Parts: sequence; C-alpha cells; structure tokens
Amino acid sequence: MSDMNTIALHRPAAAIKPAENATWPLADVLALFELPFPELMHRASSLHREHFPDGDVELATLLSIKTGGCEEDCGYCPQAARYDTGVEAKKILDIDTVLDAARAAKASGATRFCMGAAWRSPKERDMEKVETMVREVKALGMETCATLGMLEAGQAEQLKKAGLDYYNHNIDTAPDFYNNVISTREYQDRLDTLGRVRQAGLKVCCGGIVGMGETREQRAGLIAQLANLNPYPESVPVNHLVQVEGTPLHGLDKLDPIEFVRTIAVARITMPLARVRLSAGRRELGEAVQAMCFMAGANSIFYGDKLLTTGNPEADDDRVLLEKLGLKTRAATLESVQKEACGC
Repeated sequence: MSDMNTIALHRPAAAIKPAENATWPLADVLALFELPFPELMHRASSLHREHFPDGDVELATLLSIKTGGCEEDCGYCPQAARYDTGVEAKKILDIDTVLDAARAAKASGATRFCMGAAWRSPKERDMEKVETMVREVKALGMETCATLGMLEAGQAEQLKKAGLDYYNHNIDTAPDFYNNVISTREYQDRLDTLGRVRQAGLKVCCGGIVGMGETREQRAGLIAQLANLNPYPESVPVNHLVQVEGTPLHGLDKLDPIEFVRTIAVARITMPLARVRLSAGRRELGEAVQAMCFMAGANSIFYGDKLLTTGNPEADDDRVLLEKLGLKTRAATLESVQKEACGC
C-alpha cells in the first residue's frame, strides 16, 4: 500500500530495537494491518466480545490542570511555548476548580478522571498540589489518572501513595519515526518513565498518535511497541492527529479514516485485555467512523469536555451516539452489578 501521508525522515532514527522474543514481532503486526478489512474487523470484534462480554464503554474525562508554556517541542502540541498557537500559559488550577470539574464529570457518567499538566516533568511543589488533587478526586469515588510528563525516581511512588490509579505517558509513535516529531525528549526517556510507573505498582495508560505523516509500517511499529511492553498497558489511548495552526505538523495530508479504524482493530487484537480508547480527534471522525471503531474493539472514550486544548464532542452528543449504537456505559454496567449484588 502506498502512503500519501509519508514525510521524509529529517533526524536519525531512535536506537530502540524490539526484543528478539517479542510477543508481537513487527512483521506479524503489519500482517494484521494488511488483512482484508472484513476479516480484520471480525477478528477484533470476536476478541473484544470474548474479553469484554458486557460490551460497555468507559467514559473518561480529562482536565488540563496546567495549560500552556511547555518547554518541549512536540510537533503536534499547541501547548509548546515555542509555537504560536494562541494557547496562553496558565498557572496550575486550584483544588476547588478541579473538584468541581470532577463532580460534574461523575454526574455525567464518567468513571475515570484524568488530570493533565503541560510540563516536561513535575517539580516537588507541583507534586504536592497534584497529590492533594488525586486524594480528593479519589474520595469522590472515581478512578484517578494523571499525565504530568517524565517522572523522576520516587515520584511515581508519591502518586501511588496519594491513591493514583493510572499514569498516562504516551510513546507517541514508532521508534524509527519518533525523532520527526520531538527532539527535546528521547524515546528511552519515555520508556524509563513507564518503567518507574510499573515499578511503583501503578496501572499504565499508554498509547500514541496516528496521522502524523508516518507509514503503515510505522503505525504497526507503534502498536508493536505497546503490545510488547511487559505487561502491555491496561489503557491504550489512540489519538487521531488534531492539526493545530502554528504547530509543525499543521497542513499534513489527513490519515484515511479506514486506516484509523484498522489501527484500533490491531490494537484490540494485540492487547485483548486493554481498554482501547478513542481519544483526540474524535470530532473530526464523525459518527460513522466512530461506530466502526467501536465495532473494531474500542471501549473507552474521552467524554464531554475539552481534551486538553482541542475540542472533543460534547457529552450530550456522546450519549446520543452511544444510544444509537445500543452501547452501555461502564458506569451503567457497574450500577447494574451492584444492584444485583444487593438484590435491589
């Protein structure tokens, strides 16, 4: 398959080699991408039904607790201080604002609340504030997730002690494409943070972005890297590039929507127990493509609020779509289980 979205490598490829005994060799993942579409969808849907018989969709809400002013140079990100995107650098939110957002998210059916900060890595004064947020949100009865950049030794343990459930740290893309997207952080830095998160006993939320000019083989490389993490992430967000004017990746040819659906299906097959999340870019995909993604095994969405600094469909639109498709939310499934347990 020719790939019209390919852009030329302009930096040396990252020196990350897949394990020789990888569960999912790159060639095997690529072979999944190249299956006839109906066969790929059948395999993914069958595995999804086997491991998630309730067929529910997890609703997660992401709040930007610290927006803009980031010193990194991620080519897709409007929060980077070096790009003129109209995003203003703001101070970290106060605890009351965060809790108000968390309560609203829970009332709308979200079961997981993620707090994201535009930092390279958190300073100790930041950690104290985030730990308080985690404890207070956890007290509301929600799962907690944080994405704060790279973590130093001991910081993952601090978050675990505060009650954090998940830590999000994406690897973004395949190792051999990574240096086209970012130069201020090495691929190995990301893997090191994921290692610290695992060692601390936190669950891992880790995925990437497609549509950044990579080839199909490089999309397969992203999925292979994720699937060969030991263990693979419990939560896998798959982002469809949202092109923001002022960022280096603005103006690329858009990824074919069917290729995005293929990526979701391959993620489901290679990581059968993970929550595969439709993340950034859902607004541009439209209802029909999102429906195909659910058929391909997506079972989590960012829901009803702005996804950091780009738009996400409003909660009412999400509920209408889920109702059209006859899909239950995880909150509804959990409520039903609780009622059965108590004989209500």
